[in-house]
Amino acid sequence: MKSTSSQEDFLMPDLSIGEIAGRAGIRPSAIRYYERVGLLPKPPRARGRRRYDESILDRIAIVHFGKRVGFSLTELKILLNGATARPPPERWRNLAHERVAQVDQLIAEASVVRQLLLETLDQKCPKLVERGLSLGRENVVPATAMSRPNRALRGTVQKTQGVRAKPDSRRRT
Repeated sequence: MKSTSSQEDFLMPDLSIGEIAGRAGIRPSAIRYYERVGLLPKPPRARGRRRYDESILDRIAIVHFGKRVGFSLTELKILLNGATARPPPERWRNLAHERVAQVDQLIAEASVVRQLLLETLDQKCPKLVERGLSLGRENVVPATAMSRPNRALRGTVQKTQGVRAKPDSRRRT
């Protein structure tokens, strides 16, 4: 028995990509990209157009959160792999523990860099060559660790880029 168009519409999800994008606060192109890289399932189509149900908003929210805490697309794919609605808690805990360890390492490296910079500001004429030679190889922070801000921290860095730092009161003139 052939279904009528109205029955077909009733059974199909009824939200367009634009409606989902608006409700999720992202662009439709982001939704298409998430589909292409496998973070979102390919939606059914009605008359050639993507149609979604509201459950996709939960998955987009998980992607937003994962990106905000610094997960890569690969990590997010692992997290969401096979999950229909929410990822399994044990998979989340494993990835979160790994991410916490990475953040702790980043904080430790940033603290070392901060201290080195403050020590040079205490000098009227910093001798950077001598300072660099005195560090030794074991105390050097890897360039990759500090050259690119972590995705999760990038928003914080961008917010402060246009603001001039106040001179340190300890600085000698």
